[in-house]
Amino acid sequence: MRGFILRLLIIILGLYLASRFLSGVSISGPGSFVLAALLLGLVNAVIRPLMFLLTLPLTILTLGLFIFVLNGLMFGLVAALLPGFAVAGFGSAILGAIVVSLTSLFASWFIGPDGRYEILVRARR
Repeated sequence: MRGFILRLLIIILGLYLASRFLSGVSISGPGSFVLAALLLGLVNAVIRPLMFLLTLPLTILTLGLFIFVLNGLMFGLVAALLPGFAVAGFGSAILGAIVVSLTSLFASWFIGPDGRYEILVRARR
């Protein structure tokens, strides 16, 4: 449970950074941040794998670059489903998805699967 809450907070941070630095992404109110993070996690867990399998030939053909489009579609889907979350266009959705992904990637370097902080210390000899 601790890991889930920590990862939810990381996604909320990514959404906050996307809404702060991208003019095409806006989220109104703290409740919308929480709902958007939960819905984004749900969409990425259920719908994204199915879409990935359906578009696998296109992803292979584009050498994996179509995954950016797929992430933007999922980001835009969450914005379409949530009233307090707005995305100006498809480019903003792709950039917003990149910001959230990079934030999650960076934070996941320090957090293990059970929610504990993990820092690797390497001793020099």
